[in-house]
Amino acid sequence: MKLTWFGGNTFRIHAGGAIVVVEGEGALLGVDRAELVSGADVVTRWGGVVAGSEGWKPRVPLRMLEADEAMRQPEVVGLGQGAMVVDADGEVPLVLASVDFSASGRWVGQALVVLIGEGLAERGGAILERAGPRLMALAGSEAEVDAAFVALRDRLDGTGLIALERGLAVEV
Repeated sequence: MKLTWFGGNTFRIHAGGAIVVVEGEGALLGVDRAELVSGADVVTRWGGVVAGSEGWKPRVPLRMLEADEAMRQPEVVGLGQGAMVVDADGEVPLVLASVDFSASGRWVGQALVVLIGEGLAERGGAILERAGPRLMALAGSEAEVDAAFVALRDRLDGTGLIALERGLAVEV
């Protein structure tokens, strides 16, 4: 999976052989929308995903007999207000969250969780208490990210922690 953060809650995700674009609220300086969505298989607006995902779980992988040349399109599901999950074949679930989210289940321990915006240290701590994900990525101001690293570094217990930089892709 390749993840590029463009600021705010705008992301371009290469996962499961497809490109998913999550368009954030408002225009971003220096980001050309045509270039952002170019070649995307799935384009969704932040907050435009239907919620109602109580008890959501990743889709069951296709069996070899069911799979054909084309993989299934990634599924983008709301996890309440301010959070969504991208479920792509052959990838761990990707949670994008600008607020604390209430999702639970064993799948959270295998997920890549991206925390966006403010309160990164507090929200990261809450997620680590509930179910330590495989990897947590922080997308926010330099001060927010620095404070989160200081607060979380001794509580990770096997969870990876990275900072996202605007416009730079990360292979996870």
